[in-house]
Amino acid sequence: MKKILVTGAAGFIGSHTCDALLARGDSVVGVDNFDSFYDPAIKRRNLAGALANERFSLHELDITDEPALVRVFEAARPDVVVHLAARAGVRPSLEDPNLYHRVNIIGSQHVLDACRHYPVSHLVFASSSSVYGGITETPFRETMTCDRPVSPYAATKRMNELMAHVYHHVYGLKVTLLRFFTVYGPRQRPEMAIHKFTRLIDEGANVPMFGDGSSRRDYTFIDDILDGLLKAVDTPLDYEIFNLGESHTTSLYGLIGMLGEILGKQVNIQPLPFPPSDMETTFADISKARRMLGYDPQTTIRDGLARFVDWYREQET
Repeated sequence: MKKILVTGAAGFIGSHTCDALLARGDSVVGVDNFDSFYDPAIKRRNLAGALANERFSLHELDITDEPALVRVFEAARPDVVVHLAARAGVRPSLEDPNLYHRVNIIGSQHVLDACRHYPVSHLVFASSSSVYGGITETPFRETMTCDRPVSPYAATKRMNELMAHVYHHVYGLKVTLLRFFTVYGPRQRPEMAIHKFTRLIDEGANVPMFGDGSSRRDYTFIDDILDGLLKAVDTPLDYEIFNLGESHTTSLYGLIGMLGEILGKQVNIQPLPFPPSDMETTFADISKARRMLGYDPQTTIRDGLARFVDWYREQET
């Protein structure tokens, strides 16, 4: 049994991570500030199961509050840290880049410092497929040079990767960075595409489609992300970056059509210009994660969407 500190514990991926760690017998220390990016009540519902477990403790604080974060590390002395807390969203980062810098870079700096001063076995750190930016060659490989981000959010996540390397090189901190590719599934944030499209189609409202619908994403079901994340928790490595995706792409138009079929409802598409901050394609080469972590995604996009829609309908009843 490990003691694992999870930042962003009440979020979509964070709450699933806490549940999975507790289910296998670990002790979990959760950190979350319940910010208003979306309804904090949703996040509290996400943690309902974890809060009923005696091996879970929750600390409500912001990672930008370094003294408060240090107090949690000093008291908890975790074996492993899973750092998921971040200000998320590509398009919103254009509206307030200073906030994204403060949370994602300065807040993550505090996590790195805490891991250095209160030594942990290793740090598992959430990155993003957005770091690949304007790269057009696919599939994306971890060895590609990621120096052309197309959004402030992407730039902050690439900076996280670079600073983590500094802490590995200078202080010997072991860090595994996971580049998540468009994660979806139960508890997905309400503003994310699949959740938003499902709600709009279900209500008979117009579905915004940016561009001509040909943009493609490597959609990754939450259970497959958890498979890779838990394997990273159990596999201390010096400094490594891994893609976690399905290694299969779906067009935006195809995604919207599949959701309409699963919901059994007509889709009304509202065409909109393609945003300059968006990537045309994301497509993960997962051969490194397969080889070094034993990562093995199993969920097809149609099966994953059906499972999401089942969850969505349960929430609406």
